[in-house]
Amino acid sequence: MENDSLNTAVDSTAVPDSAAPEMVMPTPEQLGISVVSGPEGGMPAVTVGDTFEFPVTVSWSVQGSALLVVPTGSANAKGLTQVGVSQESARSVKDGKEIASITFTYKIVAQDTGNLHVPALRFEIPTQMGQPLDLRSESVDVRVNEPFNPLPIVVGLVVALLVLCAGLWRAKRRAAAREAVAARNAAQDALRARMLVLKQRVNTADSREWLLELESICKEYVAEKFGLAASAVNLDTLVKDGQLEGWESLVEEFAHARYGGGKRDGFENKETWKGAMKLMGISEDDE
Repeated sequence: MENDSLNTAVDSTAVPDSAAPEMVMPTPEQLGISVVSGPEGGMPAVTVGDTFEFPVTVSWSVQGSALLVVPTGSANAKGLTQVGVSQESARSVKDGKEIASITFTYKIVAQDTGNLHVPALRFEIPTQMGQPLDLRSESVDVRVNEPFNPLPIVVGLVVALLVLCAGLWRAKRRAAAREAVAARNAAQDALRARMLVLKQRVNTADSREWLLELESICKEYVAEKFGLAASAVNLDTLVKDGQLEGWESLVEEFAHARYGGGKRDGFENKETWKGAMKLMGISEDDE
């Protein structure tokens, strides 16, 4: 059985009780004993309710002997509860010296959130002097977070998506409205241009052809107004259905021209032209 190096060191300095002064316990550092607490790289953040491992390693130079290390404290602290501890021994060679170590792994449950502290953990090494050697690890901070809740993020993303869609929809509606206005203005400008050309022909054109041309312009206006194809417009039917109020006499002139017509004076054509301009809401001054 191996001798306890700590005990051997103490025995080598012993003197008879009658002459010995009061014994002074050596420090762990003097005996080459070190204590390292916490995982390598530091403590990671944990989530409340998680169980995490907290290692504490006691190591010393072997020199042909062994030490008995006894944990005497717990890792219980505010917001932290120890639920278990295990230990594992190991030996390694460092700088030509054999190093022995015992690693105590504490299992701890995080029961609260915030900046918590794993307390300093205590260990004892029995000696033949009757008084154990005390070891103490350092206190280590640990950050405990709330559980991740994706709901606010999901809700935020949904709201942002809805706002974006609403913005795009409004922009699309405004663009469509601008295009519709531009199309109506373009169509009205085209009709105005044709009407002004027709005005210049009130005295020179054949009355029948002139009226049929005016009818064609009126059909295009009605098609634009009701969203129809010009070929599908029947002015007579629309007048009978009451959809073209005030157009009765103009439509009668068109029907008279289609079925033969007769010679008309230029001033008659001009009056007809003025009436059509008024019915279509086209202003001559906008040319």
